[in-house]
Amino acid sequence: MTRLLTFTSLYPNAAQPRHGVFVEERLRHLVASGNVTAKVVAPVPWFPFRHPRFGRYAIHASIPEREKRYGIQIEHPRYPVMPKVGMGIAPGLMYRALLPVFRRLEAQGQDYDLIDAHYFYPDGVTAVKLGQRLGKPVVITARGTDVTLIPHYRLPRRQILWAAEHAAAIVTVSQSLKKTLVALGVAPDKIMALRNGVDLERFRPMDQTVIRARLGLTGLVWLSVGHLIERKGLHIIIAALAQVSDVTLLIVGDGPEEGHLRQLANNLGVSGRIRFLGAVKHADLCEYYNTSDVLVLASSREGMPNVVLEAMACGTPVIATEVDGTPELITSPEAGELMRERTPAALVEAWYRLCARKPERLATRKFAERFGWQPTVDAQQALYTRVLSSFGNVISIQPGLKES
Repeated sequence: MTRLLTFTSLYPNAAQPRHGVFVEERLRHLVASGNVTAKVVAPVPWFPFRHPRFGRYAIHASIPEREKRYGIQIEHPRYPVMPKVGMGIAPGLMYRALLPVFRRLEAQGQDYDLIDAHYFYPDGVTAVKLGQRLGKPVVITARGTDVTLIPHYRLPRRQILWAAEHAAAIVTVSQSLKKTLVALGVAPDKIMALRNGVDLERFRPMDQTVIRARLGLTGLVWLSVGHLIERKGLHIIIAALAQVSDVTLLIVGDGPEEGHLRQLANNLGVSGRIRFLGAVKHADLCEYYNTSDVLVLASSREGMPNVVLEAMACGTPVIATEVDGTPELITSPEAGELMRERTPAALVEAWYRLCARKPERLATRKFAERFGWQPTVDAQQALYTRVLSSFGNVISIQPGLKES
């Protein structure tokens, strides 16, 4: 039995139920195997006020200090952040805030074998510093922008490479992210690509006719699921919608771009064919996947998008940009179409190719069945076993950073 302490700032909580749900899904299936126990330390930025006028910062103040999800105990300790100016010192601030928390867990007898860190910066860097101080091996999982965007900054890149060198092992959720880390200078034999999986029982085909009748939908339906931010490409999807007829667009998610997207829809004359549905519980997404003819993902960056797996498991094909880990999922005609470029015209072209082919929903589901969680869970457990069997208490301290 492996005892994990999962450490990440990307984890769902009572105030943000979809925040980092992909981390929770992996851990939930690991624990369900019966071979792993886990406790989660999911730090959140410190903020003193809960009033809505403080926006997303107020959400941090409303997150409980402790909670339990799927039987897993979670702690949400606070750590200081310095917006815009504190990126380079973020791991140090997080480390100093979290070391007493880890010490307290030790004093309470809540021991663990391994620190399971998700997201390289600042979480992974902090985890390695904690692991060195406490004599615990650390496995870091890279998930996307932590290795495709953040290393563009000199100081974070240096710290990411230090953490990669001193971690016991590294996991990436796609082969594309592994190649990115290798290009940064990380030894390839230290990295294992373990894709995300999909819960094939939760996400499954349902009766589309019944769901559409309940939702009042007719005709063709596009679906977008994700945070409403620029890099998710909702503006591209809305512009493409203006070039087709008899299509309704469902937008699941919220975020800072919503006002701009509503205005764009008005300007293009398609607001009557768009439903902004806001945030939807993860467990309720299955119905929206099933009611749709296609999931559309126009992102500029993606690690290994869970929404693609979830849609396909429901029998819904996908149109997506050809970025990062997405092409590793859409590899057959039943899966959907990759856009030839990230433009509205390319999206429309992909849509017409998909319409001409009309893949059977059961064929799309059958294709998705190869992405169940079991192979990933088995490989992850084997990795933990190897790490623990070879780990020695060799402590090395990052040059230029003082210990507390």
